[in-house]
Amino acid sequence: MASWVDTKNFSRIDFFERIGYHFHMEKKRLSKALASAGVSSRRGAEELIFAGKVTVNGKLVLKPETHVDLENDDVRVEDRRLSVEQKKIYYILNKPTGFICSNKPMERKKLVIDLFPPDIRLFSVGRLDRDTTGLLLVTNDGHFAQKVIHPSANIEKEYLVKTSEEITHEHLKKISKGAFVDGAFVRPVSVRKVRRGTLKVIVKEGRKREVRVLVQKADLTLLSLCRIRIGGLLLGQLPEGAYREIQEHEMELCFQPIPKQSFLKK
Repeated sequence: MASWVDTKNFSRIDFFERIGYHFHMEKKRLSKALASAGVSSRRGAEELIFAGKVTVNGKLVLKPETHVDLENDDVRVEDRRLSVEQKKIYYILNKPTGFICSNKPMERKKLVIDLFPPDIRLFSVGRLDRDTTGLLLVTNDGHFAQKVIHPSANIEKEYLVKTSEEITHEHLKKISKGAFVDGAFVRPVSVRKVRRGTLKVIVKEGRKREVRVLVQKADLTLLSLCRIRIGGLLLGQLPEGAYREIQEHEMELCFQPIPKQSFLKK
C-alpha cells in the first residue's frame, strides 16, 4: 500500500527527509561559509581560521580552503556553532571619535561593535581610524562587506575635513596632486573648499589614513575628519554615536553614483 505524506505542515527539506532522501547543501570553502553565516568578511574569516579559532566536527582547522557543509558539519567559531540560516542585518553608524573598528577584545580600548546589542555577531565594513567620525557600515553579511570593500567596486568615499588654517588655492592644488600612502601613490577624485577652514575630499582607494596623509602633506593641521558618504549612501543628520538599520534599497546606494545633493551641511 502506498504511503502518503502530508506536506502542509513542514518544509520541502522535511518532506525529502521523510521519504528517505537526505538533503545536502553544496559544500563551500570554510572562509566563504563563515562569511555566509555572518561571522565576518571573507578576509576576516581567514584571520579567524589562521588564529586557530575555528573547528570543524571537533577538529581544529587552519586552512581557509577546507570545504564544509553547514547543514551537516559542526562548524564552530570560538566554540559557538554556526547556524545554517541567519537573518542578515545592516546598519549605518555615525562612528564617534575614540572607537576602534575591530572585533578583537582590547583592554582599555573602545570597540565599535560594543555600541550594538551583544546578541548578534556584527562587524564593520572596512575601517575608520580611532579619531575619524562618520558613516560606517556595520553588518553580519560577509558577502555584502566583501562586495563593498573590494577594489573592483570602485566606490567613492567623501570626507568632511576641518583644519586650523584658512584653506588656500595652493593647499587644494597640493592635495589634488596626491601623495604616497602605504607605499602606493594615491590621488583624490576631487577636492573642494567649503568655507575658511573646511574642505571636502573624495577618494576611492580607501587606504589606511589616506585622507589624513593627503591633508598633512599639504601643510594643513587637521582638526577633525568625518566620512559623510559611501557611494550614494549619505550619513545625513544621524547624530554622532547613533545608528539605524537600513533596508535593501539603501544598501544598493553604496554602489550607485553620487546623488545630486550630496554635500552634508555642517
